[in-house]
Amino acid sequence: MPRLSLIVIARNEEGSIGRCLRSASFADEMVVVDNQSSDKTVEIALALGARVIHSADWPGFGPQKNRALDAATGDWVLSLDADEWIERPLADAIKAAITDPGAADGFEMPRRSRFCGQVVGHCGWWPDYVTRLWRRGKGRFVDVPVHERVIVEGNVARLKEPIEHDAIADLADAREKAARYAIAAAAEMASQGKRSSRGKAIVRSAGAFLRTYIWRAGFLDGATGWRVARYNTDYTFQKWALLAERNAQKK
Repeated sequence: MPRLSLIVIARNEEGSIGRCLRSASFADEMVVVDNQSSDKTVEIALALGARVIHSADWPGFGPQKNRALDAATGDWVLSLDADEWIERPLADAIKAAITDPGAADGFEMPRRSRFCGQVVGHCGWWPDYVTRLWRRGKGRFVDVPVHERVIVEGNVARLKEPIEHDAIADLADAREKAARYAIAAAAEMASQGKRSSRGKAIVRSAGAFLRTYIWRAGFLDGATGWRVARYNTDYTFQKWALLAERNAQKK
């Protein structure tokens, strides 16, 4: 019987880590890499049987997830974020996939995200296919600080059941995540030699709003679609404005 490892990275996730780990409790091992949590994240993870690895630094999402991957020992790896969880249908599909002798080397699945508790059906947030299950040794995260993804060497198939995701808990969470992701994105763009200005930040953010709310039919999600569009607008403006500041400091 193939062994399955669940890997999760976390920092101050006491409100969600338990749900995440319990949803994948069928895994043979659970590895949590914790980045200096000051709440009960570590305590909850240990109580649920996870092996916790303490990380004193923060190298970015991709490198941090690769640390968790390197600690996994199973034949297969399932990667979840702390604010994600899986329901029984997906759990059953995962079990069937890894026991199939002719299975692909990796599997992607749709992710159903929520904004302030409301499911987002448009805005480019659904079906949002993500690769989260692969044979250990066949996949690795791209070594980038934000917007990390798994590259699988081999065939990638698709599971139809979704990962559940609390993308944004509330408006305060939206502001915090937009600011945090913008800082990381601006640093990455600067390392790639990209240039920006305040005018470009305004144009890019306006484009993000139109793309989310109009072109990707966010308006069909009502007030939630409007909030998602505003969130994408704020994030986009901040990252391009921060890049402009970085550019100016180098002059």
